[in-house]
Formats: sequence, C-alpha cells, structure tokens
Amino acid sequence: MFNPLQGISDLKKMRDQAMNIQNALKKITTTVEKHGVKIMVRGDQHIESIESNGKSDNDIREAVNEAIKKSQEEAAKYLAANGGLGGMFGGK
Repeated sequence: MFNPLQGISDLKKMRDQAMNIQNALKKITTTVEKHGVKIMVRGDQHIESIESNGKSDNDIREAVNEAIKKSQEEAAKYLAANGGLGGMFGGK
C-alpha cells in the first residue's frame, strides 16, 4: 500500500544527511601561504581569514565570502533550471 508520509520521511532523512555533511565541512580548514599572504578556507568554501604581511584584512575576507555566496546562488539557479544533478544522468 502506498504511504504518502514515507516520502516526507525520506526527504527529512536526506535533509538531515545534507546538514550533517555541511556541518562536517565547516570543521575542515585549509591554509595557504604565498607571497606574504595567508588564507584559511573552510571545507564549505567560506573564507575564515585573510592576512597580508601579518595584518588581518576583514574587508577583503567579507567581499570574497559574498562573491562565493553569490556564485553558489547562481550555480543553484542554473542547476534548478536545467534539471539539477539529475540532468547529468539523463533525467529531468
């Protein structure tokens, strides 16, 4: 027998899994130092810090984070308009 509530339960599980992954990615950090600039990026693509010649630059950090966020929003719009990830596998 068809259980319409099963779909809701499956969606909640998928959402919970996605949230767990997102929280785990926030805990991963990568730091790169090059030419006197040090940048720390979290696994969720959020810039944690930017230093140039030992001085913090929060204005640049905030601008880069805003640019990344807008880029992700545009990518999400594109995926939604083109069948999402299912479009990669021939579905729409």
